Amino acid sequence: MRILFITSTRIGDAVLSTGLLDHLIQTYPQAKFTIACGPVAAPLFEATPQVERIHIMTKKKRSMHWVDLWKDCGFTWWHRVIDLRNGPITYLFPTFRGTHLHHDDKTQHRVELFSNLLKLPTPAGPVLWTNDSHEQAADKLLPANETILAVGPTANWRGKTWRAEYFLDLVQRLTAQDGILPHAKIALFGHISEREPAQYLIDNLPNDQKIDLIGELDLPTVFACLKRCQFYVGNDSGLMHMATAARIPTLGLFGPTQEKLYAPWGDHCATVRTAIPFLDLFGENFDHQKTDSLMDSLSVDMAYEGAQALWAKIQTTKGQTSQ
Repeated sequence: MRILFITSTRIGDAVLSTGLLDHLIQTYPQAKFTIACGPVAAPLFEATPQVERIHIMTKKKRSMHWVDLWKDCGFTWWHRVIDLRNGPITYLFPTFRGTHLHHDDKTQHRVELFSNLLKLPTPAGPVLWTNDSHEQAADKLLPANETILAVGPTANWRGKTWRAEYFLDLVQRLTAQDGILPHAKIALFGHISEREPAQYLIDNLPNDQKIDLIGELDLPTVFACLKRCQFYVGNDSGLMHMATAARIPTLGLFGPTQEKLYAPWGDHCATVRTAIPFLDLFGENFDHQKTDSLMDSLSVDMAYEGAQALWAKIQTTKGQTSQ
């Protein structure tokens, strides 16, 4: 039995689709899966159980990447084809049952959108996987028996990136004697291409407190590191959704993106957003490639209060569970 699962090019959307993939893996334990996704998201699936192969869809002119998918997968009989990108050519794939995301409902969170595709009774939140090599790498990168605050100060475009000086103020408060994580280490996550906007934060954290992981770590190792942290705060990004999958308290910072679609998913998560409403953030000549940060009306006080509220909620839940 073979199942073709076609998911996103972007890391965030790919992570948000993994709950659906996990449901299929649990439902069809005898099946072999082929994952089709973009090159940036492909490493997410390196350790996914029952995956036979990963087809990397590198975007080409005239949508030739879909033709490449047909050449690679169009002559296999599939028990199921799940296409979250609604590529027209996938309707021609030989399958017992094809399921396609016909239209993108902008009123639903992505987790709900994907889960409704298979009519799941409960939305399936993100799930990620690692193997022994990823876990061993994380053991070497993060100190054992330490409290660690994970920070995602980067994003894939400048407008939704909170300023590095705000992050510095926030993490200093969170790890102060009276903060939620007194004297915690601070692990910085992000891709090397996004390092420049975070440089002020990197340069101004004490060396004995800072764990600089902004670089070229593979995504499963990043996920393994996140699992070893006690709290995550960061911009709306793929990293934020990976922290959600790691089941650590996750605070997402929002401005020019909508939390109703992309909030970190789960009871262990929360969001804070700019004082200026979403629709009022975009000027007449808005260009997402050139604009500066649109996050300035999200104050450090607002983010700190959001972190405190989420931490208090998590501690209350733990207390109730242990009774």
